[in-house]
Amino acid sequence: MSTARGARERARIEVTAAIKDEARRQLAAEGAAKLSLRAVARELGMVSSALYRYFPSRDDLLTSLIIDAYDSVGEAAEAAHAAAADAGPVQLWTNVCEAVREWALAHPHEYALIYGSPVPGYKAPDTTVRAASRIGLVLIGIVRDARLGPGLTLPALPAELRPEAERMAADFASDLPPDVAPALVAAWAQLFGLIGFELFGQFNRVVEDRATFFRNAAGQLARGVGLT
Repeated sequence: MSTARGARERARIEVTAAIKDEARRQLAAEGAAKLSLRAVARELGMVSSALYRYFPSRDDLLTSLIIDAYDSVGEAAEAAHAAAADAGPVQLWTNVCEAVREWALAHPHEYALIYGSPVPGYKAPDTTVRAASRIGLVLIGIVRDARLGPGLTLPALPAELRPEAERMAADFASDLPPDVAPALVAAWAQLFGLIGFELFGQFNRVVEDRATFFRNAAGQLARGVGLT
């Protein structure tokens, strides 16, 4: 690689990072619905046409921010899993859930971008799926390892739900019994419901010791998917 080319690529990386940093600041101040490429360019002292060379549209910038947020919270979940790999399944599940909560509390606006209200006029492309799957894959992995090791207590599965459970399992957990799939989806939804309620104020005047409340709730979710 030539020196000139290397300098251009470094400059592009730095400008891209500056654009996304300013976009995150605007997310915090105005919300995703009001994110504007022109406003970002103005704050950075750039002409709009120059910014479009990095992000051709607002949706391209939003997609990049969304992937970054999913990757960041996914890394937090994976790090918690690695740090407690020798723990029992329920404790391991709980540690991962707590790491996701801690990330959300530290990055409320990025959490709102990926788990809050949809952005009007924006449709997330398939390129977000890999990053969005990281937390779910960690939780599924804990259940898979428990089945191969300490054991798994299969949740009760109503007969009318079995066809859907089999479809779910074939889609994202083909090596697990279908009985587990609906409980995993419910636990995944409840995890983000718990975090969203805390982050967006629904627990005000209801839950005071929120860390302890969440830890116990995460343990209940673990047992609900069959971990012991």
